Amino acid sequence: MDVIISNSSNVPIYKQIVDQIKEQIIKGELKEGDALPSMRYLAMELRISLITTKRAYEELESLGFIESYTGKGSFVKSQNMDLIREEHLKNLEDHLKKAYAEAVICGIGIDEIKELLDIIGDENS
Repeated sequence: MDVIISNSSNVPIYKQIVDQIKEQIIKGELKEGDALPSMRYLAMELRISLITTKRAYEELESLGFIESYTGKGSFVKSQNMDLIREEHLKNLEDHLKKAYAEAVICGIGIDEIKELLDIIGDENS
């Protein structure tokens, strides 16, 4: 499991951890039952506070991505396909918002954006 922390990012460190682990689970890089590093080990590896890794793992657990067992560790939880689909849709919405903002800057309207999406779709079919 790879987690890379950016100290220059405006995103809090615990959130960077959450986002990267979620992404690895959604992409299937981390699979059901896979063990995550212990909170202490991850904190040591990333040179961050144990409290920060604890907060990240608690967030992942509350979102339904991992489950933790006292004395055993934290593991990737069996994923609900609806949850994964929602995460993909959220990511898509974020990308489309950025693309729309770029289109506005370029003076491109909705009809042209739809046409461009049709072309992209045809190319990838």
